[in-house]
Amino acid sequence: MHSVAGEPVVEIRGLIKRYGGKTALDGLDLRIGAGTVTAVLGPNGAGKTTTVEICEGYRRPDAGTVRVLGLDPVADAARLRPRIGVMLQSGGVYSGARAGEMLRHMARLHAHPLDVDALIERLGLGDCGRTTYRRLSGGQQQRLALALAVVGRPELVFLDEPTAGLDPQARRSTWDLVRELRGDGVGVVLTTHFMDEAEQLADDVVIVDAGRVIAQGSPEDLCRGGAENTLRFTGRPGLDLGSLLKALPDGTAAAELTPGAYRIGGTIDPQLLATVTSWCAQHGVMASGIAVERHTLEDVFLELTGKELRR
Repeated sequence: MHSVAGEPVVEIRGLIKRYGGKTALDGLDLRIGAGTVTAVLGPNGAGKTTTVEICEGYRRPDAGTVRVLGLDPVADAARLRPRIGVMLQSGGVYSGARAGEMLRHMARLHAHPLDVDALIERLGLGDCGRTTYRRLSGGQQQRLALALAVVGRPELVFLDEPTAGLDPQARRSTWDLVRELRGDGVGVVLTTHFMDEAEQLADDVVIVDAGRVIAQGSPEDLCRGGAENTLRFTGRPGLDLGSLLKALPDGTAAAELTPGAYRIGGTIDPQLLATVTSWCAQHGVMASGIAVERHTLEDVFLELTGKELRR
């Protein structure tokens, strides 16, 4: 049985989880579509890992409903587990097991596993196949955990901080593997603190804070919905900005930040850029250093969650 395009692979309604007197999840609602990569972002303590662990069946919610591939992760665990892959932040592997043996054992538990040798080569584990898990480096442990999560060809895979501690080459290899999973129709839910990772990989980004979803959408939509884009250029000091604004669409702002340094704020598109350069040409202004500064996912994240450190 496989998930159907358009149907959610994860559907959460009113999810509540408390640890003693602390509320980790406060009525969280979330819907994740099939065959997509969804990045779950949030400050430390926001509730993202608890949410994922409940979806995986490792924790029980205090209230609310959770359906993963249409199943209850606790009540239907026996039916759900063969269909999902899980990569935890740490643990989940026998510390005395050799890397290659563990991966081959996991492959034998599935009906149609990936080619183990190819996966080992792909993730750069060829030199540590006979090394016990506890003697692997942190990066090697991460890559083995990823391999264990995907070797069974899951319909849905949960990756918790999949590239933490990886070098740039291993990180890029992991990104390529995630893209291949999506290309094969596998749903991927990943938590990450790397904004560039979310921008590069995710079809959908979910930002969680204080146990609730505070924003969700594609990286492009979230960035477009934040602060306006900005056009900057330099020219001679004291330009007639009133005249420039008359040539630009309503709602556009213009300012001379320092003598000769100008900023245009609004909806920056090719037409506005052409209008600015045309106005400069008509007024004998040699504009230089023209740059469009776009709002990044990190900008959106900090605006929504604040800039103070979380413990």
